[in-house]
Amino acid sequence: MGKRRRAAERKGVGGVRNTKVHPGVLGGAAAVVVVGVGAAAFALSGGAGSDGDGSSVDEKQVATGPPTAAEVRTTARAFLTAWAKGDVARAAALTDDRAAALTSLTSYRKDGHLTKPRLTPGRRAGATVPFKAAATVSYEGKTKPLSYASELTVVRRKSDGRTLVGWQPSVLHPELKRGDRLVTGEAGDPPIKAVDRDGGALTAAKYPSLGTVLDGLREKYGKKAGGKAGVELRVVRADADGKSASTSDSASDSATDSASAKKKDDAKALPDKTLLTLSPGTPGTLKTTFSGSLQAAAERETAKRQRASVVVVKPSTGEILAAANSNPGGFNTAFQGSIAPGSTMKVITSSLLLEKKLAGVDKKHPCPKYVTYGGWKFQNDDKFEIKGGTFRASFARSCNTAFISQAEKLENDSLTRQAQEVFGLGRDNWSIGVASFDGAVPVQSDAQMAASLIGQGGVRMNPLNMASVAATVKSGKFRQPYLVSPDVDDRELATAPRALSGSTAASLRELMHYTAVAGTAVEPMSGLGSDMGAKTGSAEVDGQKKPNGWFTAYRGDLASAAVVQEGGHGGDSAGPVVRAMLLAGG
Repeated sequence: MGKRRRAAERKGVGGVRNTKVHPGVLGGAAAVVVVGVGAAAFALSGGAGSDGDGSSVDEKQVATGPPTAAEVRTTARAFLTAWAKGDVARAAALTDDRAAALTSLTSYRKDGHLTKPRLTPGRRAGATVPFKAAATVSYEGKTKPLSYASELTVVRRKSDGRTLVGWQPSVLHPELKRGDRLVTGEAGDPPIKAVDRDGGALTAAKYPSLGTVLDGLREKYGKKAGGKAGVELRVVRADADGKSASTSDSASDSATDSASAKKKDDAKALPDKTLLTLSPGTPGTLKTTFSGSLQAAAERETAKRQRASVVVVKPSTGEILAAANSNPGGFNTAFQGSIAPGSTMKVITSSLLLEKKLAGVDKKHPCPKYVTYGGWKFQNDDKFEIKGGTFRASFARSCNTAFISQAEKLENDSLTRQAQEVFGLGRDNWSIGVASFDGAVPVQSDAQMAASLIGQGGVRMNPLNMASVAATVKSGKFRQPYLVSPDVDDRELATAPRALSGSTAASLRELMHYTAVAGTAVEPMSGLGSDMGAKTGSAEVDGQKKPNGWFTAYRGDLASAAVVQEGGHGGDSAGPVVRAMLLAGG
């Protein structure tokens, strides 16, 4: 082996001194894997296993443990070389999921029209090898270069000890997830020029958090906005089952059935994404409800924090004025998050207790240190208690036991029906203009039902949902949030079967106002006037050192909610985000 290695080094095949280019042929054009100065060096023989790559496995001695540095280098080099040469069968055989890799690698050229791949590996970090990819996108006489960075990780197969590339679609391109494809051709959806409520242009460059939102708006309204499609390379997303969608069904074709449109909106967690435009289309103009000034403020506030998300809505209409996330290119937690809302849920629970006469704003209400229900022992933060206190005091201090103590007087589905019938939550029928999660308050029993009363258990919300809750309290009636007027596509907005009674709405506003001036929300709401109210929340999550911090509030005709995951107390983490929104709005 030593003689073969030295011979190989003299020929420039392996070793750190190798700076030669190894050409291959793909579609009649040169394709290369480059290993330059400063990059990891790879040997072409040994370590990558069998299946036609020139190596074999000793059946008597199966290697175990993490791949060695040499194995990582060799396996990665073999895979990249095969991919660059267009030998997709061999490249797929060098992965731990041959069938999936073969499908994706074949589609890379066939559907993506990507040729002449040039793959340049970087410095290995453990079992992971980053690399730069450069290819040419060619379609009907139109050609453009594409460059991007990706990475692969080498794993060891337990059955035979062979080292292989751990297959993920993101190896081909970092935007790809399971079932996604790269497709070049005439875009299924014409481009749009989205504008805010005042006619200002909305772009991902100016408002990073709107990237996925704008992609989603294009999918649904590209054809309706009157634009003309161009030729693009784009990521065609798979549906919720991981099945790749066709290139012609990415837009909602009918607006007459809002439930059907809603399901289609939510079939994909992320909308299709344009990576490269070979020839631009003609965009149609789409007016949204966003406020440019509020969106800018939301972007600034979330950018200051880790894992923060915020939404602002207009209670009198339901219009969405702003939405932002700390990770603007990732999952849209503001609209699609599914997270326990903690004590902000007590707004909904309080409406239930008030309607059932199980609580009154200034009536005596128990707030002991502990309450046991369904076999669980519940307690308050820092195990505080309020002796001889009222429901107003319990709400303002966010006393958990004040709510858990009423569980035995409620039916298992009481909270579910209240959330659905009054606040419009958990009915899976919102149609805001892009994909959204409409909240979930499942019917539960025993301890889980009790935990739901304080926003734990199976309850799941996001900032859009909780901003809507505050808006419903302010206006007294649920109005489905939306960011594109239903007049654009004649869709029907969701409604709630019943509104809050006048007395219940007034009591809730009184409770939230008192919390803002004398309770846990004092600091974030200080100096915001008299027409305002708020509720703090924190939600424990298994495996997290700190709970998720929540805050929801209204001021005048603005309502906002924010979550800072692992932020701790809501008043300290999410509260300042909401305060900034309420100030920015007027």
